[in-house]
Amino acid sequence: MNNKIIFILKVLILSAGLSLSIKYAGPYLSISSTATNAIIAVFTPPIVVGILLGWRLWGQVQNVE
Repeated sequence: MNNKIIFILKVLILSAGLSLSIKYAGPYLSISSTATNAIIAVFTPPIVVGILLGWRLWGQVQNVE
């Protein structure tokens, strides 16, 4: 039970830190608002997660054989 609470607190603290950094440091970044940048921002996280999950699945399949 204690481990779950600590994990949730860590996630909340990291999320709050990321949110504050985006809110206050984001305007200082010189990223233009173009369609290409929006597509990159939207599609990069799912692609990275898909690659990581595929890599993990591939490793499990290799261990079974």
